[in-house]
Amino acid sequence: SDPHWFQAFGCVLGFDWHSSGLTTTVCGALKTGLAGRERDVGLWVAGGKGRASRRTPQELERIGDALALDGGALAYTSRMSAKVDSAAVQDGFALYHHAFFVTGEGRWAVVQQGMRDADGSARRYHWLGSSVRDLVVEPHAAIASDARAPVVLDLTARDSAGARDASVALAREEPGRVLREAERAATYAERIARLRMPGRHAIDLARDVRPRNLRSVLLTTYEAAPDGFEELLALPGVGARAVRALALLAEIVHGAPASARDPARFSFAHGGKDGHPYPVDRGTYDLSIEWLREAVTRARLGRGDRLEALRRLARFQAA
Repeated sequence: SDPHWFQAFGCVLGFDWHSSGLTTTVCGALKTGLAGRERDVGLWVAGGKGRASRRTPQELERIGDALALDGGALAYTSRMSAKVDSAAVQDGFALYHHAFFVTGEGRWAVVQQGMRDADGSARRYHWLGSSVRDLVVEPHAAIASDARAPVVLDLTARDSAGARDASVALAREEPGRVLREAERAATYAERIARLRMPGRHAIDLARDVRPRNLRSVLLTTYEAAPDGFEELLALPGVGARAVRALALLAEIVHGAPASARDPARFSFAHGGKDGHPYPVDRGTYDLSIEWLREAVTRARLGRGDRLEALRRLARFQAA
């Protein structure tokens, strides 16, 4: 669940560290290598790439039966982690790989990856069960990406609490009323379409609020009457477009905007092999280490803590 450890583990296994294929090969190697030895190691792996990822719930049910765990709960967690990273976090990366790791005691982690067709770049999402307090509120252990996007619809952010609540309220409303609001929003969007908006503008009403497409989804949500955002997200048919439309309507009708800040964190700060994501610059390495050394020296730390921090910097520089 730590992206740096995962990346280093891939290097130990001999895979190309800067390639998106590292994720699929590491997870695939673990699943294949542990087959038949799971009880000896205490670790089971479900899922994989493409078609294999869609078999994850069934595999987790079987693992649950073998370990006397709640396989249905594991399968639900698997589905929700994929739903969150495909619908609640809309960053332009389409999921194509999902691996679920579980121990004999029921501890779990998820490593899944999405691809952005426009430039062929990948983004990896890490989950760790022991640190998840809420599946739809900042559940990630980390999101590894070469770069951040200027605008991302992130309904898992704490700043999106109002948008989540307003989306649920809209989903429980009588569909006709919500559709009338959507139609007014779409009409308004057509009137302002001639205005020149900056490329970073987060709301695109004309594209995202389509009353006809919303009708069947709203009927489903109205009948289900979800109590919270997790229940709403778990409903069949409530995908990325429906979630985005509800979030935009939540801002228009309830004045509750969702976060547009990319939740990803950079994994590589100073370049790498073959110049990916950018060429290695030893001068920049040295400057960064010197900056950190100065910061540690000036920090209000005890003598022991300061010396240990400086030793770690020295070991890093030597490596």
